[in-house]
Amino acid sequence: MTTTALPEALQRLLDRQAIEDVLVRYSRAVDRADIDLLRGCYHDDALEDHGGVFKGTAKDYVDQVAGILPRARFLNHLVTNILVEFTAADVARVEAHILTFARMKKDDQKFDTWTLARTVDRFEKRDERWAISSRRLCFEWNQEVPMNESWGRGLMMPDPKVLLRGAKRPDDILYKD
Repeated sequence: MTTTALPEALQRLLDRQAIEDVLVRYSRAVDRADIDLLRGCYHDDALEDHGGVFKGTAKDYVDQVAGILPRARFLNHLVTNILVEFTAADVARVEAHILTFARMKKDDQKFDTWTLARTVDRFEKRDERWAISSRRLCFEWNQEVPMNESWGRGLMMPDPKVLLRGAKRPDDILYKD
């Protein structure tokens, strides 16, 4: 690698890391119901196509989920298989797999549901800030099982009532001093 290529390569690494940070912040935002953090993952004029669930502006999408996320007690998003392809100096096409776990209740029955989806995002760097300018999501699969939390049938944790558990904003340890 030539010395003139090194700064460009380093900038690409920094850009890639900034993009991955946005994806992880998005997961934190939805898991903790941190609506301000979620808004910050998008540019103000961004579009959201949530795989048949929602299609419109990201602002409207965030407004819609703002009423849902605080009630979703057990919700976790894991981001993996992140592929960043730069199409211009300040534009990237980003594909990521999102594995989501949720604990739900319907007709007085609790169940756990796992869903794998992929996002294909257009990221743009504006005013030195990478954010999503367009998101398309597609669902890959879903698996549901009856809720059965036993902490390894008591082997991992005999008394799960003593566990410090994750919570929504502002009650999660992330927001405590």
